[in-house]
Amino acid sequence: MKRGWFKNRDWEYVISVNAVLCQSGNALHKPTSDGYEETKAFWIDNYQRELTLGEAVEICRRCHRMAPFCNFNGNTFVAIIRDCMAHATGLNAQQIALAKSLAGHMVAGTAEPEEIIQFEQLLRDIEQGA
Repeated sequence: MKRGWFKNRDWEYVISVNAVLCQSGNALHKPTSDGYEETKAFWIDNYQRELTLGEAVEICRRCHRMAPFCNFNGNTFVAIIRDCMAHATGLNAQQIALAKSLAGHMVAGTAEPEEIIQFEQLLRDIEQGA
């Protein structure tokens, strides 16, 4: 099932999430010279697309890896994907909680193999309406 997971979350939204995280962590909020423009272009190309949940997680994971900001890249894109899931319709509370946890680990790059398998099963359950 494809959705507009990032609908209403343009690049300015991404910047604002990072700014808030940097401010709360007393860290420098600034774009990087290497990853910022590439990540911005990638986000702009994808944020309005209808995506599967797996595709949305992968976009956030890739953006984290491209490191558009000096600080809190992982936290920024984890916060975005978790916010998307918190506002998802058609998922029950248990699916949302599980998806937020697993997707956060996947975006951050800390997911264990078992978590990836569990996420893939969750995606199948969602597709089947379970």
